[in-house]
Order: sequence, then structure tokens, then C-alpha cells
Amino acid sequence: MPKKILTGEGRAALAAVAAGEPARAELATAVRYLLQLLVEKAPGGSVEVRVPPFGAVQVIEGPRHTRGTPPNVVETDAATWIALALGELQWADASTSGRIIASGTRADVSDLLPLRP
Repeated sequence: MPKKILTGEGRAALAAVAAGEPARAELATAVRYLLQLLVEKAPGGSVEVRVPPFGAVQVIEGPRHTRGTPPNVVETDAATWIALALGELQWADASTSGRIIASGTRADVSDLLPLRP
């Protein structure tokens, strides 16, 4: 299990991202911190949210998958994930523009966004 990112550390990473041109470690911490907040908000295992190469989490109560490709997957890049999680980008806009790949009947996690760090 990954180490929990403390609030101060997560907020510092988000501030570095907001300032522009964050170091890779800061970007990774910001992504993982927001994924951690998503897990806290909607624990479970029926949807996998992937932000390669920085992290992937399982959220939302329901049927859990244990092997192979899960039936409900959301995948996006770091910049899109951060913008979605902070409310700077709407799910529908990201989906329409192809910035999100979502498959499965439960893969729309827009009702969980934005997160409040």
C-alpha cells in the first residue's frame, strides 16, 4: 500500500503545478494526492481510475475485479486529471475532446468531481 500523502505535501505539489512547469516529482505527488482524495470520497473497487504513469486507484462500491482488465475504467493524462479534480475542466468537455477514455457502464465519475483538497 502506498504511503499516504499528507495534506500539506499534497497542497504544496498542487501549488507547484498551478505555478507552471512543476518538477516530475511534484506532478506525480499532485496526481497521487488527488487520486487519494477520490478514494477517500468514494471507496470501493468497481471502477479503476488510471493516470499513467503516476497512479491508478479503484473506487466506488460495487462488484470488485481482481484479475485482468476491469470492466469499468477511466484513463486520462496528468494535466487532464488535475484539471478535472480541481473543477477547472468539466467531464463532458474532456470526454468530448478525447482527453478521457472511459469504458464500462459505471465509468462516469463526474458526480464525484471536483474534489476539494
